[in-house]
Amino acid sequence: MRGRGGHPEAYCHRTMLDAVRYLVDNGTKWRAIPADFPPWDRVYAFFRRWRDHGLVKEFHDRLRLKVREQAGRDPEPSAGVIDSQSVKADAVVGAGSRGFDGGKLINGRKRHAVVDTLGLLLGVMVTAADIGDRAAAQVLLAQVAAAHHRLALVWADGGYTGSLVEHCRAVLALVLAIVRRSDDMRGFVVLPKRWIVERFFAHLMRSRRLARDFERSTGSAEAMVHWSMTLLMTRRLARRRPSRA
Repeated sequence: MRGRGGHPEAYCHRTMLDAVRYLVDNGTKWRAIPADFPPWDRVYAFFRRWRDHGLVKEFHDRLRLKVREQAGRDPEPSAGVIDSQSVKADAVVGAGSRGFDGGKLINGRKRHAVVDTLGLLLGVMVTAADIGDRAAAQVLLAQVAAAHHRLALVWADGGYTGSLVEHCRAVLALVLAIVRRSDDMRGFVVLPKRWIVERFFAHLMRSRRLARDFERSTGSAEAMVHWSMTLLMTRRLARRRPSRA
């Protein structure tokens, strides 16, 4: 509690974590959290404190390091994939943080994400749906490059072509490789590297709270993405692996 004093905390942090993860996984309202958990306003206060102090991101990043080490990878990634996902926004989302994506015909918000080659989240930014991919990627890639100094290569789709490629090379010392879809392709085709970030977005949609954007602020929406990924990573870490003879 940063030395503010006061009454000791009344609820176990593990119970609070389970309550928040239940909400993210099942998509319930804050006031509809089951009675087996602490009161909903205490759980929301816990969620808000972890969001505002960056604790959920730190919790997420520590889990990512453990998953990479378990997979035999270096804790810090050297390559990643970037893409965006437009989702419909609920009525509680104000006009200041929502927009219309003309390409996807979606009125809502857009999630911009960078993942490593295992599909684990490196950085996320939530904007209005009418924000262009290149404009958001310029800010997001700068944040990711500052946090991950080994990152040298990022794959992207054709929507990130243009001046962004040269900007990444000159300013961020980062190679932005464009994975293009050839003109003779018909129907659904799995493109190299790009399927990794598409699988990441598919994992997010399995968390019912993220099927739409129900958060009033973009900070809460980004925190929900981090909470969703903690569900995935803790399952991977707890998975039993066959013993070697």
